[in-house]
Amino acid sequence: MAASLQKVHYLQRWGVGLALALCLFGCATQQSTQPGVVGVERKQTLWVSASEVNQASLQAYQDVLHKSEQQHDLDRNPQEVARVRAIAQRLIPATAAFRPDAPGWKWETHVIDSPEINAWCMPGGKIAVYSGLIEKLNLTDDELAAVMGHEIAHALREHGRERASQAMATGLGLSVVGAAVGASSGQLDLAKLITDLTISLPNSRGFETEADRIGVELAARAGYDPRASLTLWQKMSKAESGGAPPQWLSTHPSHENRQKDLAKYSERVLPLYQAAQKH
Repeated sequence: MAASLQKVHYLQRWGVGLALALCLFGCATQQSTQPGVVGVERKQTLWVSASEVNQASLQAYQDVLHKSEQQHDLDRNPQEVARVRAIAQRLIPATAAFRPDAPGWKWETHVIDSPEINAWCMPGGKIAVYSGLIEKLNLTDDELAAVMGHEIAHALREHGRERASQAMATGLGLSVVGAAVGASSGQLDLAKLITDLTISLPNSRGFETEADRIGVELAARAGYDPRASLTLWQKMSKAESGGAPPQWLSTHPSHENRQKDLAKYSERVLPLYQAAQKH
């Protein structure tokens, strides 16, 4: 009898845990951004809280900056820093078209002195541009805005939060149940996960398409020619053909369909660019 009661209690607790897990996975489906002119409207599962992700991102960003400071690689070129921050200051107000709250985020922008062709934006608006991206590709302001707009788009769409949710769903989904039935559960280092997801691990093709489309609209609204995204990718392709693919390109797969998509959506947002030029 005692064994039977224990089994009943176990199943009851397992059922509670399963219900909690299903609630986490099924009740947090939402759209993180407004569609904009480019029409990005995919629903997302975001069951890790934005505050948790943003706090972890701040910690991760500060860790990167501290390491760069120790190596004397942070903001070494005042001209590059001023240029990147000036572009960011024009792009950030344009984020309101997708998220009314985004212009009020605690944005930060830094340049890391590194030969890597790379740039990224962590959740919450923590931007880093690598000097190798600017110098090796000899980017125009329009092309640099295309890169930064693309990376900012990842933050607006909360791709980092979505990917963290996916990672925790696969790695910790059963741990939610396990905790409910009294099993021990390890704690995920969210800051490390955010660093890996932002800097090291590739995004999905779907995430990249969303960032491409939102990025060209951000650039256009900020008064940068959205067609520069095409010349940017031409420069990226040339850099790739010279040897190992640049870090930024290795995590952002390039192909003919992507070029066609960029051309299509650049033309769609061209009136926004023309309107911005008049002001």
